[in-house]
Amino acid sequence: MAVGGGNAIRGSRVGAGPMGEAERGESAPRQRVIFFCAHEHRFEVAFAAEAVVPESWDCPRCGLPASMDQENPPPPPKIEPYKTHLAYVKERRSDQEASDILDEALKSLRDRRKRGEIIF
Repeated sequence: MAVGGGNAIRGSRVGAGPMGEAERGESAPRQRVIFFCAHEHRFEVAFAAEAVVPESWDCPRCGLPASMDQENPPPPPKIEPYKTHLAYVKERRSDQEASDILDEALKSLRDRRKRGEIIF
């Protein structure tokens, strides 16, 4: 049983053609820069010849910052632990202030309950 004929060439697609300098034009001049991370990974990044090369670049293998200085790569960033909402509140308020606010809220709630207001 023959499956679908046609003039399609295997492995090609519409618009596919030879990929060479003639179709794309000439490549811009490039400079290749080698970076090193704290895990001793070495990688190369290509920049345009006239581009300003950044001092650091993220390592594609481990994600740490890397620099061009093999002897002194940047240290891994310090990761702060996750803070809960309560931790942020405790930074802003003392225990006494928190107690005062709680007492005030409870008093207001009890006053509303005495007046017969519906409380959800």
